[in-house]
Amino acid sequence: MQRMGMVIGLQPDKVAEYKALHAAVWPEILALISACNITEYTIFLKEPENLLFGTWTYIGNDFAADMAKMAADPRNGEWWAVCMPCQKPLETRKEGEWWAMMEEVFHHD
Repeated sequence: MQRMGMVIGLQPDKVAEYKALHAAVWPEILALISACNITEYTIFLKEPENLLFGTWTYIGNDFAADMAKMAADPRNGEWWAVCMPCQKPLETRKEGEWWAMMEEVFHHD
């Protein structure tokens, strides 16, 4: 099990659209998230800065393979096509990242 966190910006003119999309996530996407060993997936929005913070727990054994499975899914490609234009990646993200991954520095159950 691994808890993961990530951050990205949100285009100011896309806040309402992004909220609406995530108020009714497509069932196939929710099923894919679970099939890729992701649980407890949550996205928070900080306004007015328009920062999205995502967190989840990964329960699988091969994160790279599960992410490749997710990326290869045609329906997920459609989902990303509507979500990604709403997002504004951080300039400081690592090469190859869309959402900037974060280091966990504290956790308490």
